[in-house]
Amino acid sequence: MPETYQRAGLSVDQQHALLTAARNLGDQFTGTFSTETIERFLHTSYDQFAEKAVIPTFLPLLAERFARQRLTALARVEGSADDGLPIVLFLCVHNAGRSQMAMGFFAHLAADRAVAWSGGSEFAGEINPAAVASMAERGIDISKEFPKPWTEEIIRAADVVVTMGCGDACPIYPGKRYLDWELDDPAGKSAEDVRPIRDEIERRVRALLDELHVPAS
Repeated sequence: MPETYQRAGLSVDQQHALLTAARNLGDQFTGTFSTETIERFLHTSYDQFAEKAVIPTFLPLLAERFARQRLTALARVEGSADDGLPIVLFLCVHNAGRSQMAMGFFAHLAADRAVAWSGGSEFAGEINPAAVASMAERGIDISKEFPKPWTEEIIRAADVVVTMGCGDACPIYPGKRYLDWELDDPAGKSAEDVRPIRDEIERRVRALLDELHVPAS
């Protein structure tokens, strides 16, 4: 394996970080995916985030985290790995507010009994600060999350897809269970104005957990 990835426009530190990310993913998915597949997922993930990067320094880390999710989803779709936990995918336009709050509540309440993912049709460069502040009031930290797109393998791996305002841009796959939650968009709102949206999201997440027979913490 090369000592760095020779890619145009990348600093030496970023190239080393991508190499480390590839090794981390290789250790996790050895025997499941080839080195070529792992590197392809890592690099395509990197390119997606590079278009909207606010802080380029973190791009390799974001790419690694998203590639890990995509590879986990692909392993489930292909039947090479399945822990039996239900997966819920929350989708909105920017993946900066509604879907992030829903994922935060779901992950917090379900703990290790279910999995929550999120994505956006036109994912933003960063999470809505008002959404972060509003969730912090409930003791849930979503500040370390990041907006991301959705991909085919992630949608196919999900048991339930919850859409929130992405309309025709939301992907539809036959046989997949879909829920459409009509919620105000928190973009441009203060933390105070986001609270009613947050509380309604929590109510719906708790109802969904009941439907899935997943005990809420």
